[in-house]
Amino acid sequence: MRPVRTLGAVMAIGVVTFAAACGGGDGKSGGTQDGASVTVQAANGAVSVPAKPKRIVSLSPTHTETLFAIGAGSQVVAVDDYSNHPANAPRTKLSGFKPNAEAIIAYKPDLVVLSDDLDGIVKALGKVKVPVLLEPAAANLDEAYDEINDLGQATGHAAEAKKVTDGMRADIQKTVAASAKAKGLTYYHELDNQLHSVTSKTFVGQVYGLFGLQNIADRADKASGGYPQLSREYLLKQDPDLIFLADTKCCGQSAASLAKRPGWSDLDAVGHGGVVELDDDIASRWGPRLAEFVKAIGDAVQKVQ
Repeated sequence: MRPVRTLGAVMAIGVVTFAAACGGGDGKSGGTQDGASVTVQAANGAVSVPAKPKRIVSLSPTHTETLFAIGAGSQVVAVDDYSNHPANAPRTKLSGFKPNAEAIIAYKPDLVVLSDDLDGIVKALGKVKVPVLLEPAAANLDEAYDEINDLGQATGHAAEAKKVTDGMRADIQKTVAASAKAKGLTYYHELDNQLHSVTSKTFVGQVYGLFGLQNIADRADKASGGYPQLSREYLLKQDPDLIFLADTKCCGQSAASLAKRPGWSDLDAVGHGGVVELDDDIASRWGPRLAEFVKAIGDAVQKVQ
């Protein structure tokens, strides 16, 4: 059984609100097929689901994106209120933060994909024999790929899932290779306008690490679990080469708004086009659109080289 991990610390900051979920402790997807069912190894153990479930409920934005990317979208009957991509996903008032068993069961699911086991929801659904896949937050890229492959096995789209992960690997490798000269550049990743950030040990930080970028938040992290709140004075003193804004949607931040912050107009990144306005969702999820996040970083690196 794979360990449960969560990036709830990011969400607890109050900016990028989504339930973190992804799977894979060893980077390998385990699944066996037996007649009309398939067994998938998830964080909640070996889960037996119909070989091709027809009524899937997803309570994780990342999982929702994955299900549609691997061709299982037509099997999804309901998704949570934060699952805003793709646009045709059957978005409902279901919550991944406060899951309600009765509300979920009302959709008559033959598979439920969860981000976290909150309020004992896995046990509650188990009592009525609803198969549940608990896929916690990815700690690295291999686990992100593993999540996608798990959902592929669980939905009858294993081949499509492999195609997606193969494509992601190729795109990411290509982007990183094209920006190999980034080593030594410093960066700041902003989660909100209260200057919360991420360190290199987080999943997001590891993505930046692919380029050899140096994270200015690392030295500021003490007991924040990888998500420190930086001081204005500290950030101005560090003067990062690149600033990545992951709060453009939640907090309306932009290169223009940064320039209006006291002292920020003097930052090298602000004055020389080193501010990157990210899509909050893409920067906070680790599903099929992860390659787009990597591409945004790569483009920025090449621009300042």
